[in-house]
Amino acid sequence: MFSKAEAALIRKEFWTSFGKSFPRKWLLYNTKIKGFSFKFVGERKHAMVCLDIENPDELVNLLYYDQMLSLKTLLETEIPEVIFDDDYLLESGKTIHRIYVPFEKKFSVYNKNSWRDCYEFYVETMEKFELFFYEYEEVIKNI
Repeated sequence: MFSKAEAALIRKEFWTSFGKSFPRKWLLYNTKIKGFSFKFVGERKHAMVCLDIENPDELVNLLYYDQMLSLKTLLETEIPEVIFDDDYLLESGKTIHRIYVPFEKKFSVYNKNSWRDCYEFYVETMEKFELFFYEYEEVIKNI
């Protein structure tokens, strides 16, 4: 087991190593839509690539989520393993709308042997998410 400081250092190394191994400017929070962001998640036992919809105004959240649901079939064509969750509970206790793809292989942020496969998953999946967003950006923003 790791101390809190050691665990934090390993998590930092995980993300630094990802950035150095795959240097690229990702879209992430730069969607120009408040509360509509792409994220990489790498936690103790799981990893995923997400599109989080978490505007402070719940009505806006619902409108964007419904807009994404209207594009669900198209997104599933590009990313068949995508999951739509309109009630995703974060560790903080906050509930958001999350559209995500989980990393299905064995993973732990504390096991460096699992990092490379996860990084490749991140790159492949996020590229698909970004291409989809750019393709349908005008539709998504049209709420």
